[in-house]
Amino acid sequence: MGAKESLTITDNRTGKQYEIPIENGTIRTADLKKIKASPEDGGLVGYDPALTNTATCKSRITYIDGDAGILRYRGYPIEELAEKSTYLETAYLIVKGELPDGKHLKAWQNNIIAHTMVHENIKRFMDGFRYDAHPMGILVGTIGALSTFYTDAKDIFDLESRRLQTRRLIGKMPTIAAAAYRHSRGLPYVYPDNNLSYTGNFLSMLHKMTELVYKPDPVLERALDVLFILHADHEQNCSTNALRSVASSQVDPYSAVAAAVAALYGPLHGGANEAVIRMLMEIGSADRVPAYIDKFKKGEGRLMGFGHRVYKNYDPRAKIIKRVADEVFGVTGKNPLIDIALELERIALQDDYFVSRKLYPNVDFYSGIIYQAMGFPLTMFPVLFAIPRTAGWMAQWAELVRDSEQKITRPRQVYIGEQVRDYIPIEKRPEPDMREDSVSVEI
Repeated sequence: MGAKESLTITDNRTGKQYEIPIENGTIRTADLKKIKASPEDGGLVGYDPALTNTATCKSRITYIDGDAGILRYRGYPIEELAEKSTYLETAYLIVKGELPDGKHLKAWQNNIIAHTMVHENIKRFMDGFRYDAHPMGILVGTIGALSTFYTDAKDIFDLESRRLQTRRLIGKMPTIAAAAYRHSRGLPYVYPDNNLSYTGNFLSMLHKMTELVYKPDPVLERALDVLFILHADHEQNCSTNALRSVASSQVDPYSAVAAAVAALYGPLHGGANEAVIRMLMEIGSADRVPAYIDKFKKGEGRLMGFGHRVYKNYDPRAKIIKRVADEVFGVTGKNPLIDIALELERIALQDDYFVSRKLYPNVDFYSGIIYQAMGFPLTMFPVLFAIPRTAGWMAQWAELVRDSEQKITRPRQVYIGEQVRDYIPIEKRPEPDMREDSVSVEI
């Protein structure tokens, strides 16, 4: 007789036993509510800060085996897609579930191209931002504003509407991102050139000046396309979780994606590769790497670009980016920070401190070096993350909308505050303790 797919729990408070079903290696935390110390007890609640060991959905999009260093989109290894596919083909795979044939890929490309233009009022909206506004701040606000231009997006349960909003967002994201960059440079916005590829058009909108036709360097165009493939989706990370949480209220996808972009804005997420560049600049030269590592091991600093919440092996995306870097440097010239990065990686991978803790380079470790070599300012790094991730976000959004098990997100909390207190008139209240270490002062 085979093993039973269930978990038996003994509550030592009452001596009762509970049998909880196991499905796909998980238990439903709602089943913990059955475990009560008394009839009046509301039942056990799982406590998991940052959702480090809690699955919030079932998904068919991205598979990660962090211990083995595996990343697949819809079953296809990231290594094969990066070598053989294009970003728009990969986006089709992520959104629709299968690789397209030639006819469907051409139709998909045409459908994306048809939505690269933005309403002229969007440009005027973007002009309202300060000249020195961060491009990600502009992106958050502008994507959110799109919901007022496409009110049909609120019909989230209509398949054709979902498809249309997906094409719109994938098509318009590079246009808005490039406009945010041009705004920060005080340059006029550039209209899309739909004769170019997805990444070639983006480079044109970034860099075109007085020339009639902008011709992107094919090596840089392909390198950016590969980077876009690597960033297209990554399971339930912070920004995807934010998107799903907001979308669970059945809001339009533009508002949900704006929430995802806002989450991506943070230095621990989309801004992580910027933090790597700043760290490498702080180190200054390869000969100073050992001292910096010793400082880190003493707990006196942070080592950015190493380790990952999911990967306990070498991030497969980092291996691909490392190869792409050589191709980019052949065009742009060598970024001097690469020598520091390579020495940092070499020493770390031989040091038991890092090996025992499974601290390997992640996707952020080398991507920023490439972006910097291509001339992107640090403020554009998270924007370059948001553009390709749009395909993943829209696939995750559509998956959530179709999932009958999903409800509006409403996590529980463990209340540890004061119990019931009597209101004291203001003239009789004692002076509060405003010391920073006082438990009564929250802010």
